[in-house]
Amino acid sequence: MATHTLGGTYRVGDLELTRVGYGAMQLAGPGVFGPPKDRDAAIAVLRAAVGLGINHIDTADFYGPYVTNEIIREALAPYPAGLHIVTKVGARRDGNGGWPHARTPAELTSQVHDNLRRLGLDTLDVVNLRMGGVESPEPGSIAAQVEALAELQQQGLIRHLGLSTVNADQLAEAQRIAPIVCVQNLYNIAHREDDALVELTARQGIAYVPYFPLGGFSPLQSETLHTVAKRLDATPLAVALAWLLQRSPNILLIPGTSSVDHLRENVAGAALELPADAVAELDAIGGAAA
Repeated sequence: MATHTLGGTYRVGDLELTRVGYGAMQLAGPGVFGPPKDRDAAIAVLRAAVGLGINHIDTADFYGPYVTNEIIREALAPYPAGLHIVTKVGARRDGNGGWPHARTPAELTSQVHDNLRRLGLDTLDVVNLRMGGVESPEPGSIAAQVEALAELQQQGLIRHLGLSTVNADQLAEAQRIAPIVCVQNLYNIAHREDDALVELTARQGIAYVPYFPLGGFSPLQSETLHTVAKRLDATPLAVALAWLLQRSPNILLIPGTSSVDHLRENVAGAALELPADAVAELDAIGGAAA
């Protein structure tokens, strides 16, 4: 599949990534915990993503835990040339399926080695340091964590560093330690708190990777989105993804699904061109949410 149908490409460090990637979180069981109901179906989705031309997979060793990375290796190793695996560190799973922080330098180092081993890689293309909560950053220094990952980068275990759930001050602090190639935060039509950070990263040539493209919509906001989608003969998710791609050229998407059919629908969203009146209606959702 031609890359223009995947939103084109964007340069992340020295990697040329399709703007539509694949988020592997949903390959694990319910609540991103335990194995999937159908492992063969999970493998099929990964292979279909690569077959569609997607060239980056977003994962984490704490999905499952361990499950998604093991499935990725089973489905795709030996990895095709040009396929890039993006992972993240900074959390773990407890026995109840919780997501406690795991951010000490020793914990981060252990997680990097765990990702390498389970994915079957010698070097991780991109490692995102997850800070903050699920929905918003937590203020404070992240220097010790970035320094730990920068040391692993110098050892050749990590190619590029990214950040997840951070604010502009934390990005600037990290950049004083090592180059940062991407930021992964919550952002969508309804949650526009990161508008300024999207603009800042765009100016700096840093990829911005939003998660939860349909998370946290009020009924009124959802009604507007569904109305626009119906008028365009598209799904709400396709419209939400298309809006993100048109929002800024540095935005890369990582929609996740455990279904090949849904995967194809997500890819279709990348090819959807939103007319100006639709963009205006969708932009108003964010204004209502502010």
